[in-house]
Amino acid sequence: MRRVQSAHIQLGTHATPAATWTVTKMGRYISRRLLLAIPVIIGILFATFALARLIPGDPCRAALGEKATDAICDAFNERFGLNESIPVQFGIYMQDVARGDLGDSIRFGRPATEIITERLPVTIELALMALLFATIFGITLGVISAYWRNSPIDLLTMIGANIGVSIPVFVLGLLLAYTFAVVLKDTPFALPPSGRLTPGMAIPSIPEVWGLENYTGIGRGFLEFLSRMYVVCGILTLNFELTRDALKHLILPMVALGTIPLAIIARMTRSAMLEVMSLDYMRTARAKGLSERKVVFRHAMRNALLPIVTIIGLQLGGLLSGAILTETIFGLTGVGKTLYDAINSRDYVVVQAFTLVIAVVFVMANLIVDVSYAVLDPRIRLS
Repeated sequence: MRRVQSAHIQLGTHATPAATWTVTKMGRYISRRLLLAIPVIIGILFATFALARLIPGDPCRAALGEKATDAICDAFNERFGLNESIPVQFGIYMQDVARGDLGDSIRFGRPATEIITERLPVTIELALMALLFATIFGITLGVISAYWRNSPIDLLTMIGANIGVSIPVFVLGLLLAYTFAVVLKDTPFALPPSGRLTPGMAIPSIPEVWGLENYTGIGRGFLEFLSRMYVVCGILTLNFELTRDALKHLILPMVALGTIPLAIIARMTRSAMLEVMSLDYMRTARAKGLSERKVVFRHAMRNALLPIVTIIGLQLGGLLSGAILTETIFGLTGVGKTLYDAINSRDYVVVQAFTLVIAVVFVMANLIVDVSYAVLDPRIRLS
């Protein structure tokens, strides 16, 4: 009995340090990646900073129009520090960013952080819905195409994927809006072509619904941010009418934005599945008597996930930064539309603020993808 107890004690002492070592190693890996991301983000900011100021055009005259005289423009440039050299301006800007100040919009005269908190929820909600749509249908079509390879189903699926990659977003968006808002008007299949909600729909505030209207901590800002994501707000406040209406308005822009990622994910899934299904252990799994469903999903699908996850992570960053046409067509004031207007009006502060946010999203998406490799495939270790 003493030997058995001693063995259990020894096993316990060895298990805990191993688990602690794994968590510690993961933490070190994430910390190292975050530190390496800092110079990348600074480089992106400097490139954007310099290019924005090298674009032909005067921000003073773009913002003030006919009211812009030489004297007013001199005061304007002095106020926003535009009369300094680009390196000096960038140094001042980085000092402000380190203090959490992203500056005031040249066009609106408001802090850029306020504009971000107003416009970013629209794009996040649209991008996540489009990514969910693309992932579910893309992986499903890719698996079906790989399983029935070289069949009419495979041919039709890949033709559809090629069409999805080739058709421009603005063409698909206009076709969807015309079909579901004009051709199918007054039918059960009609969908709204623009806007986020039906006019008159009440928008609740999550802090007020939860009885936190007097709470002023840092979590208050986060809850207000979630309140501007109407699908999430409707779920968290149990206002399912708001959720249904918000989802109804998101269907067309979600499909228009998610079609190209869907096609890319479908083609990548088919390629990865075909590569895995030709390996020896797949024939061994079938020889052992496993059902075809277990062979495909437990063995083939799991081992084909790494390239699929990589594509999905890259698409998330692309959806956040590439929704300009979709938001313009469907009347959504998000990051894409705001960036487009800011570039046209030479609003450098807003361009830099949204560039910083998008760069951070790209870095975090890549980090999540890298960490997920070790979770999906035990053979991969973060060394």
